[in-house]
Amino acid sequence: HGLKSAFKDRPRAYQETQAEAVAYVAMQNIGVDTGNYSLGYVATWAKDKAVIHSALSEIQQVSNKVIELSDGLTKQLGLQEAQKEPEHDLKKLSAQDLNKSYQGLQQQVQQATSPQQKAQLKNQLNDVHQEISDRTQKQLKAFAEENPEIKQPDPEYDQSLKR
Repeated sequence: HGLKSAFKDRPRAYQETQAEAVAYVAMQNIGVDTGNYSLGYVATWAKDKAVIHSALSEIQQVSNKVIELSDGLTKQLGLQEAQKEPEHDLKKLSAQDLNKSYQGLQQQVQQATSPQQKAQLKNQLNDVHQEISDRTQKQLKAFAEENPEIKQPDPEYDQSLKR
């Protein structure tokens, strides 16, 4: 979020939300659970649900890049784990595997040659994106319920943000 960053003009709440959410995903990717700290920090800066909604796409894009870099370094250092069989039930996937699935599907969509295959992959990508969004909302809601002093958004305004 430096002076030359694409995100430099975003409000501070947006920047803090994005930075900590990406850090959380990156740490999950290497097997470190920072949820106790990260979720509270994100909830503090994303008091208005519009902030997390507007940042979600960029959080995913930046997280994918961080995971890609992290995985590359892990391989270079010989620290990778044995490969697991792919899981098809999104609800059972770990955050790390869900992000890897999203990243893989993004690449497959770009490489798809037939419109039918591309449409099918985009549907799968939307399903994974929805699962990530649902989990994020669930975690933020649970945190907000545990911390009632945090301002809750106006439900009418929240409904206007839905697609």
